[in-house]
Amino acid sequence: MKKLWGILTFMVISIGMIKAQDEIDSLKLERVILDSIFLAEFEEPEKYKKPKVLHAEPLYIDLIRDLGARKGEKEWNVGFGMFDKRGVDKYEALVEYEWAPIDRLGLEIEVPVTLFNVRGNPTDIDRPSNRIESLKLASQWSFLVSEKAKTTLALGYIHEFEFVDLNKIGRGDIFKGNIYNPFFIAAKRWGMNYHTLVYTGPRIEKEFNSRREISYEIHSNFHYMIAGTRNFIGIEVNKEIINGKLETVLRPQMRVGLAENLMVGIVTGIPINRERESLSSFVRIIYEPGFKTFH
Repeated sequence: MKKLWGILTFMVISIGMIKAQDEIDSLKLERVILDSIFLAEFEEPEKYKKPKVLHAEPLYIDLIRDLGARKGEKEWNVGFGMFDKRGVDKYEALVEYEWAPIDRLGLEIEVPVTLFNVRGNPTDIDRPSNRIESLKLASQWSFLVSEKAKTTLALGYIHEFEFVDLNKIGRGDIFKGNIYNPFFIAAKRWGMNYHTLVYTGPRIEKEFNSRREISYEIHSNFHYMIAGTRNFIGIEVNKEIINGKLETVLRPQMRVGLAENLMVGIVTGIPINRERESLSSFVRIIYEPGFKTFH
């Protein structure tokens, strides 16, 4: 009798394990199907439009429209960041508009603003000046979009007309210099959910009547995108070589869709070897007029 009871118990446990495994397999299959449908709708929504590859793009160093942009796409971004500069609170805000006038080409206009709050009793020399940073104009051309390799390569250029500090506007020239920033992007999706991206290029700053300063940016990204959505979690690693010294900031981040055409990105900054910078936070609100995934 004990032997029979043991056999029955074993059979019940085995059946339960098989059912549990079947449920897990069913959920996996459901996620795969959902992801496949979403990717097909996003990358090839209509026959007359060029295909593109879905990539998770960084939230802090923002790209100019999507990689492989299609004609007519457009996007508004509003961002706000808080930075602890060890004795100075720095606040950044930006408004930008991105659009694609033709397939594969994205354009952008942005106005970033920086405000400071000095803790303690600083002198005028120690107090940074508030400023509208620049008028930023940018373009990005996706010259290779490979559906088979799930890869996109792009070239771009950012030009910034730097404004003088707010307390100097009206006393002379409104601009104090230019920033030149050509860049290269390589992005690849691994399977359906894992995304990597590299953004690199020189940044040349030239103020009027002064020497130019050259730095080099190497930004790398890794993201996991939730099946059937554009929501993701990941990390952006911002690296910059300045005067032969490498400065690095880790930026863990997530993006969540609030509606079909409205998303919010949340970023935390963790400096590795920047002596005068502590933790930071950044929020980006992304609105895409006319965006629709499913037809």
